[in-house]
Amino acid sequence: IPPAPRGVPQIEVEFNIDANGIMNVSAMDKSTGKSNKITITNDKGRLSKADIDRMVNEAEKFKEEDEKQRQKITSRNQLESYIFSVKQATENAGEKLQPGDKETISKTCSEALSWLDSNSLADQEEFEFKLKEVQKICSPIMAKLHQSASGGQNTSASNGQGPTVEEMD
Repeated sequence: IPPAPRGVPQIEVEFNIDANGIMNVSAMDKSTGKSNKITITNDKGRLSKADIDRMVNEAEKFKEEDEKQRQKITSRNQLESYIFSVKQATENAGEKLQPGDKETISKTCSEALSWLDSNSLADQEEFEFKLKEVQKICSPIMAKLHQSASGGQNTSASNGQGPTVEEMD
């Protein structure tokens, strides 16, 4: 194809795929009449039917293991996320939180983060157990923080009710 501005060359292209998956492509430049053809077969650089079947079987075989790994990572991320959100809330609380409570949360979060670092190969149940341990210590303190924060406010959103604390499994 000779150089030309975009849209100027007129090229006719034909694609044909037969029952065996072999594709024939032909292109012809209308201005010069020059044409070219190529045949693309599916056996070059492609997986055979046996390879595809083997890979599907392997995927099925490891599906359960992959799901366990996904759940483990989800549990780890939940623990890590909870720790960081509690630390952030504590830092943002300022003077609303008693120094003893602040120290308890700080110590608990630091210990939990250290545990995470040293137990990266823990299973899902261990991560969930650790999350419940941390929540058991931090949730009452966080509930007090939220009650004191909303106690001075009388908004329609609070309606005299305290915040609800939900434990996640």
